[in-house]
Amino acid sequence: QVRLAESGGGLVQPGGSLRLSCVAFGSTIYAAAWYRQAPGKQRDLVAELTSEGTTNYADSVKGRFAVSRDSAKTTVFLQMNDLKPEDTAVYFCNAELYSDYTMTNSWGQGTQVTVSS
Repeated sequence: QVRLAESGGGLVQPGGSLRLSCVAFGSTIYAAAWYRQAPGKQRDLVAELTSEGTTNYADSVKGRFAVSRDSAKTTVFLQMNDLKPEDTAVYFCNAELYSDYTMTNSWGQGTQVTVSS
């Protein structure tokens, strides 16, 4: 059962921007985080959005990336500006989903971001 789906990845030149989306199906997003995994490396936390609306970022993306959520709490976004080749990775959304008085942790399938000239 698909609960989360990311989109918005692609190929972009250095200095460019992309906006990733993470949509929850049949649930609302209580809290969420974006991770990324480059080939041969571990999956690292990039940005998180707490249930209170607090945001936290990895040092490597501070000032360039911004995480947000829509008013319906069914979609989380990651706005990525001034992209660098080292931002190339598969980006995953992870969320605490709330539905029918139940909280479930779910991962999306990932979306590829490639930064290259």
